[in-house]
Amino acid sequence: MSKKMYPYIPNSEAAVQAEMLKFIGVDSIEELIADIPEEMRMKQAMELPEPFNDEAGLFRHVGAMLGKNKTAQELACFLGAGCYNRYVPAVVDEVINRSEFLTAYAGEPYEDHGRFQAMFEYQSMMAELLDMDVCNVPNYDGSQAVGTALRMATRIARRKEVLIPRNINPDTLRAVQTYLQPDVKITYVDYGAKTGRICLDSLKEKLTEDVAAVLVMNPNFFGVVEEKAQEIADMAHAKGALMVAYVEPSTLGVLTPPSHYGADIACGDIQGLGLHMNYGGGVAGFIATADDPRFVDEYPSRLFGIAPTSEKEWGFGDVLWERTSFANRDSAKEFVGTHSALWGIAAGVYLAAMGPQGMKELGEAVLQRQVCLKKVLSGVKGLSFDRLSGTPFQEVVADFSASGKKVSEINKKLLEKGILGGYDLGRNFPELEGCMLLAVTEQTSADDIKALASALGEILA
Repeated sequence: MSKKMYPYIPNSEAAVQAEMLKFIGVDSIEELIADIPEEMRMKQAMELPEPFNDEAGLFRHVGAMLGKNKTAQELACFLGAGCYNRYVPAVVDEVINRSEFLTAYAGEPYEDHGRFQAMFEYQSMMAELLDMDVCNVPNYDGSQAVGTALRMATRIARRKEVLIPRNINPDTLRAVQTYLQPDVKITYVDYGAKTGRICLDSLKEKLTEDVAAVLVMNPNFFGVVEEKAQEIADMAHAKGALMVAYVEPSTLGVLTPPSHYGADIACGDIQGLGLHMNYGGGVAGFIATADDPRFVDEYPSRLFGIAPTSEKEWGFGDVLWERTSFANRDSAKEFVGTHSALWGIAAGVYLAAMGPQGMKELGEAVLQRQVCLKKVLSGVKGLSFDRLSGTPFQEVVADFSASGKKVSEINKKLLEKGILGGYDLGRNFPELEGCMLLAVTEQTSADDIKALASALGEILA
């Protein structure tokens, strides 16, 4: 701890720190962190500025630091890879900032009928969008939802192996690996080098009667639609395995819902449904299934239902409370908290405002911009869209390898021109070195696309 005294960091005062250490029974900070391996400890002093003695000075300092950030509001944004620059209607913020909703806690049955009804309505609209029966209160994010869904599948199928496509989102993969270790085996299924879709021959080879579930991402991380998802589901079911589908809900106004191609469990992230992008937040996951006790009993998260009260009014409350870690701390399937309940209300407001027609128009708008992007950029020398032939949605793989320039170099120069470029696929997929994942949303304008084409023309010249 610094020897300086910061008025806004209480334990920077030596006397306060000493009293805190004495209370917990240790003599020093070093003793407190003794369990942390030496190589993981921060050795150098924290580079804190001189203490500010007034709130106004601190406010100006922090404001100046925040002013260095560049956001999608200032830049033409073509970065997606799991988090998308969607428009959030004003009504969403208006509702979730109401005091009765704006809290991290999920409420209690006898005092929070409004919040419970809002969550029930969110679940109902998500179930309608996915064309499934049951949807949970939001998880922390889509990656956690995948891990939980696969864990559910292992309990339902009573097997300890899952098949995961090798072109899964790298961030999602890390979360899934954490959730499934140490007792569930992960086997990777190859993707077609030409199509970008799951390779059915690889799937057939690795799909045995030890497999609990096959994960399909639709669209996948490359933005490619898994057109043979039904065939994959049939192959999984023939071996007694389940199919878990990770879907982007904002695409379901135009794409087939997962239940229509054999998915037993659907999961994903609701970031695209009225959640603002921000660093490390603005995300929440969902899990959906049929109304079958085999599946519903395995949900570790809260579910809200509707039932008549003794006064013959409709009431909203927890369904099968005993499933959760709130009821059984020592034998719960998974420890859960209040998760991201507020984001569920935000997504519910978004879906109510959009309606079925609005979701359809959203998907069509994204498709139009995607077609426009490929058409306009096709004239840029050194760039092609021929690397993957699979049908794209929302994101496309742009190949810059013929230009001889690195994607990181291209993105750096784009940023200088006020453009946030796409994800560098070579970072995690060596076979796609020189390829960039470009994303569009309904907020991508024709001027944005023209600016990108012009900037790339100059950079690649």
